[in-house]
Amino acid sequence: MNEPAMIAAAQKGDVPAFNQLVRAYQSLVYHTAYRVLGDGDAASDATQDAFVNAYKNIKSFRGGSFKAWLLRIVTNTCYDQLRAKQRKPTASLDALLIDPDNPAPGLGEAREEAPHDYAERRELAYWIDKGLQTLPYDQRITLVLSDVDGFAYEEIAVATNTNVGTVKSRLSRARAHMRDFLLAQQELLPDAFRLKTRMGENQTLRTENV
Repeated sequence: MNEPAMIAAAQKGDVPAFNQLVRAYQSLVYHTAYRVLGDGDAASDATQDAFVNAYKNIKSFRGGSFKAWLLRIVTNTCYDQLRAKQRKPTASLDALLIDPDNPAPGLGEAREEAPHDYAERRELAYWIDKGLQTLPYDQRITLVLSDVDGFAYEEIAVATNTNVGTVKSRLSRARAHMRDFLLAQQELLPDAFRLKTRMGENQTLRTENV
């Protein structure tokens, strides 16, 4: 797909051209909305609303990353949903961060695993979901866009209508909060993810992809 050409055509009212953009980004938009809202129906509604808003406002796009521009609309749509329904979303991260400033490797990668390992991973995911509910929306969406969707700081800044410095600050606080939240639940976590204390060493949480 020639994205610049499709955008230019859509800005002139070409609906088929805009539909090509929808097909190119609908999976990304839906999965981002789902991870923030934690509900399939709500994510579908947010996806539809986001593309309607994108079509209405596409003439305002002035270049740069169309994906980041679209994600700004998605994040605003999700926020409006949460505010209107007065509920806190749940979402699933694909990994816990051992170091608050560095994401775990292999984030979001699928892998084969034994049933016991899968059960433990899902139990940890449950507590991650709980922790995400305690994050302010701006930190939650930043964490999802960075550590789940894998966007660069610059793209997240555009998507959240802020700057790179604020993105880094929110991400650092969100990662630290999630780590502290899970450490506080260590007695409820699967054995493989509990703190291990060794003489003369700091406590660390051993994790795998969740």
